[in-house]
Amino acid sequence: MIKNTVTNSKQLDARNLLLWPTLGYFCLMLCFVLLPLDRWLADSIFSWEGGEWALRDAWLTTAIIHEGGRRLVLLILMLVFFLVAASYCLPALKPYRRGLYYILLSAIVSEVVVNLLKTVSGIDCPWDLKNYGGDRIYAGWSALFSLSDSGGNCFPAGHASAAYAWFGVYFFTLHHFPRWRRTAIATVIFFGLVFGISQQLRGAHFLSHDLATAWICWMTAVLMAPFFLASNTTASITHYISDRCKSKGVPEA
Repeated sequence: MIKNTVTNSKQLDARNLLLWPTLGYFCLMLCFVLLPLDRWLADSIFSWEGGEWALRDAWLTTAIIHEGGRRLVLLILMLVFFLVAASYCLPALKPYRRGLYYILLSAIVSEVVVNLLKTVSGIDCPWDLKNYGGDRIYAGWSALFSLSDSGGNCFPAGHASAAYAWFGVYFFTLHHFPRWRRTAIATVIFFGLVFGISQQLRGAHFLSHDLATAWICWMTAVLMAPFFLASNTTASITHYISDRCKSKGVPEA
C-alpha cells in the first residue's frame, strides 16, 4: 500500500510537470487555431497605438527591453559559464557543478530549439502583414511549416526565449535551495512576460508565439532535469517517462 502511494505520488508530480502543461498548451493553441485570438489582440494593440506600431522603435521597448534584455541574458550566460569553470577550482562550488551545467545547457538547448523552429516556420510577424502596415497577406496556421525565403520565420518567439530558457533555474533551486524555488520561477515568468509583451507592442510577435516559446522552454527544462539533478521530482519524471515507454512497447535504454 505504501509503495503504491509513493508511486502514485511520483506519477502525479510527473503529470503536473509534463502532462498537464502539454494538455493545457495544446488546448490553448486549439483556441488560437479555431478563433482569431491573435488578430483580435494585435488589432487592439495596433488601434491603441494609432494605426501604426508606434512602439516599434521606442526607447523603452527597443533599447531597454530588447537590446538591454539581450545583453542581460548574455551576461547571465557568461556568469553561469564562469561558475561552472570555477567549480573545478573552488571546493564550495563542487556540489553545485552538475546543477550549474544543467542551467547552462538547458538554457542553450531551449534557445537552439526555438531558433531552429523559427527557421522552418512560415508564420509572419504582425508588422509584416498588410493589415498592420506590411506587405504580406495573413496565411494563418497553414504557413506553420511553409518554407519561404521571402518571409515568415517568426514563430515561435525568439526574444521571449531569452527569459523562458532559464526555467532550469527553478529545478536547480528546487534541488539545492527549495526555499527560493517560487522566487526563481516567478522571476523567469516575469521577464518572459516583459520580453514577450514588449515584442507584441512592437508588432514583432503574436501572443501565440510567446505561448509556444514558454511551452518549449518548460518542456526542455523538465526533460533535461533528470540527467543532471537527483531528487524526488526528477525521479518522478524518469519514472513517468519509463512507464509510458513500457506501455508503448518502447525498450528502455
